[in-house]
Amino acid sequence: MCRGIWLVPVLGLVGCSGRQSALSPAGEDAAWLHDLWIVMLVGAIVLWIALNGLFFVITRISPRKWPETYVNPLIIGGGVLLPTVLVGALLAYGLSMMPKMRADGDGLVVKVRAEEWWWRVEYWPSGADAPIVAANEIRLPAGQRTELRLDANKYIHSFWVPALGGKMDMFPGRETVLTLRPEIPGVYRGQCAEFCGPSHALMAFEAVIQTPEDFAVWLEAEAAPANPPATPEAQRGEVIFRDEGCGACHAVRGTEFTGLVGPDLTHLGSRHSLAAGTLTVTRDDLMAWVAHTGDIKPAVAMPAYDWLAEAQLSDLAAYLEGLK
Repeated sequence: MCRGIWLVPVLGLVGCSGRQSALSPAGEDAAWLHDLWIVMLVGAIVLWIALNGLFFVITRISPRKWPETYVNPLIIGGGVLLPTVLVGALLAYGLSMMPKMRADGDGLVVKVRAEEWWWRVEYWPSGADAPIVAANEIRLPAGQRTELRLDANKYIHSFWVPALGGKMDMFPGRETVLTLRPEIPGVYRGQCAEFCGPSHALMAFEAVIQTPEDFAVWLEAEAAPANPPATPEAQRGEVIFRDEGCGACHAVRGTEFTGLVGPDLTHLGSRHSLAAGTLTVTRDDLMAWVAHTGDIKPAVAMPAYDWLAEAQLSDLAAYLEGLK
């Protein structure tokens, strides 16, 4: 059994891949951090082998009283100089990356505010007078460095997309700045990395990386108002949305609904997830979310509309699903 112990860390690394892994970098910043991790790991292994090798020699190979002419240089060299030089070199290597990771963006600014427990997102293209508002999902162009300006509404949060770069804390009343340069188009998972309350684990988001051409097309569509209801079912759902007062908290551009309390729902149907990465944007999940918000996401501010009949929930979900 002991012969196979060395396989444990190898098998563990097999699972360190995918869209939320810092060991599968999909951006320039994540690649730098990955290289830093490898260098730090190698340095730690060298130090560990040297220290334990010394113990092994003294206790097993040559367990005797050593003369001071050997011991003193060994203590000074192995116990003071080697760790100082090794740790100092690793520190200098790590600090050398900081200027590159704080480089200015290429024009696009994305403002992200951490709410309880979701993400308010605003896109500010270069020269824009007003933002393009979204929620619970960020989209970035590949091959370009984007500036993310981060803050929080009430509690401290932390913005982190492991496959794209490092994490950055978000504070109420203070704006922090993080720049990212994604390289590989795809959908990656982000997560709040600072414990912030009962639904901290349910405060995720999708980071969608697109080619610059696809991103430009998406951004233009995102700036447009929502499509009007296309079916009788969705039309009935819009009436329910209005009569239940949903527009007091949620905005749907191009309609009378202009609420600013909750997430902007203008293009909800085109997003990859619902309720900050908790559910999918499908009819069944939309119905479940509206009727059982507190059961799905503890301490969420949105009330559960559990008094609505099944048919009403279906109509309302049809309206929300059609917001694209």
